[in-house]
Amino acid sequence: MARPRPDKARLEAILAAVLARIDASLDLFTDAFPKPSSEGGVYAPMDNTEWTNGFWTGMLWLAFEASGEARYRRAAERQVESFRDRIEREVNVDHHDLGFLYSLSCVSAWKLTGNESGREAALAAARRLMTRYLPAAGIIQAWGDLSDPEQAGRMIIDCNLNLPLLYWASEETGDPSFREAAHTHIEAAARHIVRPDASTFHTFYMDPKSGAPLRGSTHQGFSDDSCWARGQAWGISGFPLVHRYKADPDLIALAARLASYFLNRLPDDLVCCWDLIFTDAPHERDSSAAAIAACGLLELARALPLTDPDRETYEAAALAMVETLGDHYLLPLGKPGTGVLAHGVYHMPNRVGVDEACIWGDYFFLEALVRLTRVWEPYW
Repeated sequence: MARPRPDKARLEAILAAVLARIDASLDLFTDAFPKPSSEGGVYAPMDNTEWTNGFWTGMLWLAFEASGEARYRRAAERQVESFRDRIEREVNVDHHDLGFLYSLSCVSAWKLTGNESGREAALAAARRLMTRYLPAAGIIQAWGDLSDPEQAGRMIIDCNLNLPLLYWASEETGDPSFREAAHTHIEAAARHIVRPDASTFHTFYMDPKSGAPLRGSTHQGFSDDSCWARGQAWGISGFPLVHRYKADPDLIALAARLASYFLNRLPDDLVCCWDLIFTDAPHERDSSAAAIAACGLLELARALPLTDPDRETYEAAALAMVETLGDHYLLPLGKPGTGVLAHGVYHMPNRVGVDEACIWGDYFFLEALVRLTRVWEPYW
């Protein structure tokens, strides 16, 4: 298979369309944030209280890198102060999604501009994330009061993307405990969340006292033994991102198996259904999972040797997915708050954000475009 040759003009045109949508919402979402999913394609504004707020700030930093325009930096830096205030006042920070929140908003600010406030906020968030580490189980508990027996010992595949915050904190401080916790968590995820056929559980329970594996289940997928598409995409993306810090070739081999499982279950246009047990209409697509997977495939390809034939397969698939999303899934440019990608799914079992824009989908779509058009170092 020939190495894919991206049509840079086409990708730059799609990127410009995304930036136009950010511009249309910039005033609305400088001192507020988009809700996790839209209603009728339009995000309502909210305070900095959700697990998803970092994605919008991450989009601002990506827009700044892609364009050099100072207006994006100014808006992002105002939001950095909101994130510092949030961690200082402990506003809804008792969960594992602190990486989603602080890697994209504050670690990025430090990396790009040397923003000291961002650095301090991100380190505080990393320390907070460490309070959820269960040493006997070797995992970070995802949700719930740590004393709640219903949630005890629960990890979810999403946490792969929260671990880079701990690795970054270890590098910044020289404290190995952050890195060691991330190491043991990713190893547990590889052993227990990934099934023998390379599909994944959304969530897995460990005994928090003995460390014994208990059971896998789903929270947002079709069933406990199906494969939630966004979860599989978190795995495709997360294992290679951790490989940047933990140079274990098994992580890349595992991500490649997850990627093959994902790609073998896609509809003709390469935009997945919300659960991979379904492979075509009339089941709802999840454009947000496709965008995450595209970034993961590009990260996976980066980690493979140039001579590995699968590298070309993953690059070509990611490019085709991004082009399809850009050509057929963009929402029309509309009023302030209008999202970027149509046909996303937030929480199908609860019928929340179904066939809507999802802010993480918008973020990862923009990240994929930046990866394809520029030399870019992740905020993760």
